Amino acid sequence: LALCFCFPVAMIHDIHFPQSLSGLSLDHYLAKGWFRMGHTIFTTHLIYLEEQFFPVYWLRIRLYDLHWGKRQRLIQRINSSFEVRCTPLLLTEEMDDLYEQYRQSVDFATSPSLIDYLFNGRLHQVFDTRMIEVRHEGKLIAAGIFDKGARSIAGILNFFDPAYAKFSLGKYLMLLKAEWAKENGHLFYYPGYLAVGFKKFDYKLWLQRSATEYFDPRSQLWLPATTNPIGF
Repeated sequence: LALCFCFPVAMIHDIHFPQSLSGLSLDHYLAKGWFRMGHTIFTTHLIYLEEQFFPVYWLRIRLYDLHWGKRQRLIQRINSSFEVRCTPLLLTEEMDDLYEQYRQSVDFATSPSLIDYLFNGRLHQVFDTRMIEVRHEGKLIAAGIFDKGARSIAGILNFFDPAYAKFSLGKYLMLLKAEWAKENGHLFYYPGYLAVGFKKFDYKLWLQRSATEYFDPRSQLWLPATTNPIGF
């Protein structure tokens, strides 16, 4: 079975269609190498990109081991004048317009709208979804969307105004999600998957490789990203 996973085609290994999902259930799925796609939750070990198959490894960041280095502090500093807030997800025309600007600026295929990306075109909440807004003088310039579990979060989507590309807002949103999760007592941040040999997803290792683990589908264990034999 193959479904569109926003950017690539994910070769679905297994998929569930919950009508609702508690925070504890989401934690359980994430810990087993599953992830949200629209209203579904699925797992895969393979994706098809640019006429090639790539192995997929899911990532998680141990928030209790996460500490900022020079690169992270620089991102904080260059974005320190922006206003930031975290709220329950609310789709607005302003959010839709920002997503469309972002979608038009990227060099990969993605969903035509936020409602398609997040809800398969229909507004029915399965997950406890939050958003981080970044504003400059009142204008929305970036948004990061994540699902909240009981002790973990799953990063779903980051998008930003292409006019602010020099501020590394995608990385800044990852940092903000991790900070929010730590401050609210969460243990893990799941940023999605890494496709070995496909560099566009390597930014997910940016926060701190030494605090990052990857899920090994053979052993069903989370292993340190610093000592992996896979090549990322």
